[in-house]
Amino acid sequence: MAKHRNLVELFGFASHGNEQLLVYESLENKSLDMFLFNQVNRQLLPWQTRYNIIDGVARGLAYIHLGLSTPIIHRDLKASNVLLDGNMNPKISDFGLARILGDDQTHAYTCHIAGTRGYMAPEYLSSNLYSGKSDVFSFGILILEIVSGKKNNSYYFICDKGLPDLQSYAKKVGNEGTFLELIDEDLNQNYNEQQAMKCVKIGLHCIEENPADRPTMKDVLCMLDNE
Repeated sequence: MAKHRNLVELFGFASHGNEQLLVYESLENKSLDMFLFNQVNRQLLPWQTRYNIIDGVARGLAYIHLGLSTPIIHRDLKASNVLLDGNMNPKISDFGLARILGDDQTHAYTCHIAGTRGYMAPEYLSSNLYSGKSDVFSFGILILEIVSGKKNNSYYFICDKGLPDLQSYAKKVGNEGTFLELIDEDLNQNYNEQQAMKCVKIGLHCIEENPADRPTMKDVLCMLDNE
């Protein structure tokens, strides 16, 4: 994997018979899900840290989509595949399901669906089609999880909100214009309202049903970098 500050660095690998081992750099704070979905550890994720994680993941994803000679589609972007260093800087990891698009390819089909339910784009589930826009969908779910502190398939939303998942609730608040209802109550109102609104709106834009309606990661970076 090409070196980028928001991609985990691969040092080497070993193979013996059916056993294979990848050697990655050591990251002190392990994975994002160990903080985000833990009631105690989540207190170590103030708003600015969450925003920096969103920004860093966006830059890492944009790099593998746009910064290489051949685009790479991750296909399994989720909180447990975002690792955190000692300063809580994010690095995308686990490229075991990643696919390289050929020259002039914008999308491809797979014989077998692989990934994590709740993060997979609808066109991937229905027709085995993957592209940069399927990674964008996964990124949108990840944004909504980071700002809310809840898993997409959280039992909390199924029972308390009467909705099947976090994305359904996010679409509801988006339609009603009450975006800040989605923000994690554990932040105790200690967040940048403008940044929070922007993140929720970007997340909703990324999970549009039609991939043509979703932004590219270049678009996402432009939105993050501008008011």
